[in-house]
Amino acid sequence: TVALEQVGEQPRRLDIVFRACDDGAAFRYVLSEQGALGDLYIISEDSQFRFLENHKAWILELPEFETNSEREFVPAPLLAIKPESIVGPPLTIELGGGLTVAIAESNLVGYSGLHLARIEGGNDSRQPVLVTKLAPLPSDPGVCVRAATPLKTPWRVLMIGDRPGALIESTLLWDLADPSRIQDTSWIRPGKVAWDWWNGPHIPDADFEVGMNDPTFRHFIDFAADFGLEYVLIDAGWYGSHRDYNADITTSAPGIDIPGLVAYGVERNVGILLWLNWQNLRNRMDEAFPLYEEWGVKGVKVDYMNRKDQEIVAFYHNVLRVAAKHHLVVDFHGAYAGSGEERTWPNLLTREGVMGLEYVKWSDRVTPRHNVTLPFTRMLLGSMDYTPGGFRNVTSEAFEPRREAPLVLGTRAHHLAMYVVYESALQMLVDYPAAYRGQPGAQFLKVVPASWDETRVLDGEIGEYVVVARRKGEDWFIGAMTDTPRRVSISLAALGRGPFEATIYADTDESTERPSELRVSEQLFESSSTVILELARGGGVVLHLQPRR
Repeated sequence: TVALEQVGEQPRRLDIVFRACDDGAAFRYVLSEQGALGDLYIISEDSQFRFLENHKAWILELPEFETNSEREFVPAPLLAIKPESIVGPPLTIELGGGLTVAIAESNLVGYSGLHLARIEGGNDSRQPVLVTKLAPLPSDPGVCVRAATPLKTPWRVLMIGDRPGALIESTLLWDLADPSRIQDTSWIRPGKVAWDWWNGPHIPDADFEVGMNDPTFRHFIDFAADFGLEYVLIDAGWYGSHRDYNADITTSAPGIDIPGLVAYGVERNVGILLWLNWQNLRNRMDEAFPLYEEWGVKGVKVDYMNRKDQEIVAFYHNVLRVAAKHHLVVDFHGAYAGSGEERTWPNLLTREGVMGLEYVKWSDRVTPRHNVTLPFTRMLLGSMDYTPGGFRNVTSEAFEPRREAPLVLGTRAHHLAMYVVYESALQMLVDYPAAYRGQPGAQFLKVVPASWDETRVLDGEIGEYVVVARRKGEDWFIGAMTDTPRRVSISLAALGRGPFEATIYADTDESTERPSELRVSEQLFESSSTVILELARGGGVVLHLQPRR
């Protein structure tokens, strides 16, 4: 702790607290309770990060503060960041020789969210200087934070690794966050989720009217039970129009009976999650959440916040607090990316804050290159609700955006690997049930977990490819994803004692031209084995390793 004091008639004190860890360093400002400094109006925070060279970075350039952060991380030199830029975290930077740094924040509570810009300065114009930039209050644009002493700011974090994959393995943001405020977490259940929204209102050969009604969701509940999925998400429309801010979130729309669907799910061991517009929720939370608990609903998906100012940060924490009181898990959409909140509120299972698979419905921006950039950028901030599971795999030449039964870029193995590579304690299966039944790779969706005991990154380069191994109990799952065709050699020595019986889901020789092609095979590996992975263009591979009995 560095203690600073301004002397004079009204002395003021400011502490700067530093922490150094094996996987990075952090600092925060602390203002103790003091007579000369009570109420605070913070108009800016100008913490600076000075770099000696114009390093390559992956930049999330945002158009404004009021945004959902659903954009690409673009590779560019640090000097490409403009003084007027609004750059969202994390900012991942390659310093050379494998050394990689990411600027992020932890423990965002009672404050405005972190952004970055560049300022002119330093002894050399080639040495970039970055500065923190806070979102202003919508109700008072000249102020970023209203507070009072005592005050602790969020941690400003430098995640540091000797290779890019070390940042994925890091737990630094969680280590710096406040401890759990939920004593009994036994009711919190990670899992996989069947979802109706992404595929359209589209169920081929249905013998019922497809839409926001009981028959549609009983169909999805039956599918979830068949595949061993923990949840079904009932998305926008169950209580009225998703943009009607006066809609009643305690009453089901005609044709859909939420308590009845909950009871139908209970019989099949499938929980129900409900979508909510945050503006409908904010004034009725203390009424709605107890009702949902009474109905037997397991959690909520809260959407459309699209901001990161102090007022919306307070809303997030209030949602998590009241949801925990009523045994509800939470998924934030239209959201800012995380800062370690999962440690403080373990009922927060995932959040968006990412340009995910929904974008294939209206654009061609979700490419394999984007997919292999995310693990080294957005995913460093925690659970990421990318919503994987697209099984209509096509080439870039055949791709076209469409709202119903969307197409996806990348091979079937590439999309299966997301369930291992991407961290999310709620993992969606985005497509309609018939898209999975009888399809190559569908069996893997039944066995892959949604939460993990250990993570090892075996190989990878930002924006090129990634190989991640995750352990659940005694089983290891390895997921590999690539942009361009490549051969990758990995060692199993770091995974513990073998031998392992492996089920392999891999690209075929035809996968580049027919991306839905998948080869499923079995093989025995020793713990010292080296495995050669052959990845097609936009390809992938998954290995499920089980100790030989």
